[in-house]
Amino acid sequence: MSTVARNASTFRLIRPAGPLPQLHQENSVQRLGAPGRGLRAWSARRRLRQALRDLADDKHLLADIGLTREEALDEAAKPFWR
Repeated sequence: MSTVARNASTFRLIRPAGPLPQLHQENSVQRLGAPGRGLRAWSARRRLRQALRDLADDKHLLADIGLTREEALDEAAKPFWR
């Protein structure tokens, strides 16, 4: 079972003793430079085309984005590298 605290005043804020260091976070794909950007673009295309495939059966949503079912399925069928 889980316990839920109902009274938030039972928790005290803990403040850091000094200034916090500024850390730079980097995605491992960012280190790849241009090839990493290509991988991100391919991944985005793949997700968008999967979303189009999912929308293909909803004529109202397709009308909202100005596509026919056939156009959506044609775009969804393209390989991610195109």
